[in-house]
Amino acid sequence: MRWNKYTLLTTTEAEDLISSMMMDAGIEGIEIEDGVPLSESDRAKMFVDILPDGPEDDGTARISFYLEPEQDNEAVLAAVREGLDEIRGWGVDVGAGTIESARTEDKDWINNWKQYFHQFYVDDILITPSWEPVKPEDQGKLLIQIDPGTAFGTGMHETTQLCIRQIRRYVTGGTVLLDVGTGSGILSIAALKLGAERALGTDLDPCAVSASLENMAVNGIGEDRFRVLLGNLIDDRDVQEQVGYERYDMVTANILAEVLVPLTPVVARHLKKGGIYITSGILDEKEETVTEAVKAAGFEVLEVTRQGEWVSVTARKN
Repeated sequence: MRWNKYTLLTTTEAEDLISSMMMDAGIEGIEIEDGVPLSESDRAKMFVDILPDGPEDDGTARISFYLEPEQDNEAVLAAVREGLDEIRGWGVDVGAGTIESARTEDKDWINNWKQYFHQFYVDDILITPSWEPVKPEDQGKLLIQIDPGTAFGTGMHETTQLCIRQIRRYVTGGTVLLDVGTGSGILSIAALKLGAERALGTDLDPCAVSASLENMAVNGIGEDRFRVLLGNLIDDRDVQEQVGYERYDMVTANILAEVLVPLTPVVARHLKKGGIYITSGILDEKEETVTEAVKAAGFEVLEVTRQGEWVSVTARKN
């Protein structure tokens, strides 16, 4: 299906008012592009293995919306222009206020990215998309099959690979793992395939629940060995109670340095004495910030490993 796309060039000052006005004009969904930095609250909700770099905030914003060709596009555009004039009359700087138009095809966004995800190795561990067959020469290798869907974590990013290597180094046959920010479940799958007894994942994204369970099934791992909780371990007491205290031999957290700082003292309460804490998602410039937070929470830093500009910190609870 083809859509008519309209993009309004405005300012960040006016984007909230314009967004509300567009909804009043009958527009059901919009996209906003700006350079406004994420708030601390927003960053704390992004349990991901990489925070993408955004553009510099120059005070401008682009607000896009889509209309079906069969709709009365001119009537909607007239309503938007009228609303824009009204906001301008309130003394709000709406910027250029121009509207660009284009036509676009409906996209299968969930599946189109698959063309960029192909099998690769983390040392001798083969990670492959669930839709790609295993080559004959790879039969017998330790295999992890992943289909992240809309959850984070293919294993291609440096931070995930750093974590997998550290899991392999410290996992044992009796390891019980807590995987904070589990995403696609790739770290839990790696631990379980490397011999861990069972794993529990937590995540803020509802997509992670279905994605991780589906990936476990693809990898032949039953629900008796893995489950996932939806919620924020940092400040949700109910999630903390469900996770349980001093219960885990290993905790993995491939998130962001800004999240690891408040997360680390919470993790200390869930690890057994002598338990291993594996972190990544840390840019090299944030290494000292994380290591100091780890030490302040009572951990002994065992290793700091690096790949590209990314760092993994592995520690033990004493």
